[in-house]
Amino acid sequence: MNELSGLGKILVALGLVIAGLGVWLWLGGKIPGFGRLPGDILIKRGNFTFYFPLATCILVSIVVTLILALFRRH
Repeated sequence: MNELSGLGKILVALGLVIAGLGVWLWLGGKIPGFGRLPGDILIKRGNFTFYFPLATCILVSIVVTLILALFRRH
């Protein structure tokens, strides 16, 4: 393979990640339970709200890792 083939795979993977983020932002509020998984941290006190989607981040990381692993195989 030539050098441009590797660059092409990286660009395709980056494009899929960007498209995935776009779909996530577009439909994220419409998918039931997405962003409110068990393990996500939500703290409400008075007029202060802290939200960290820990379980959601782990799930997204696993999916992206699997997608990128498919592109790394020869």
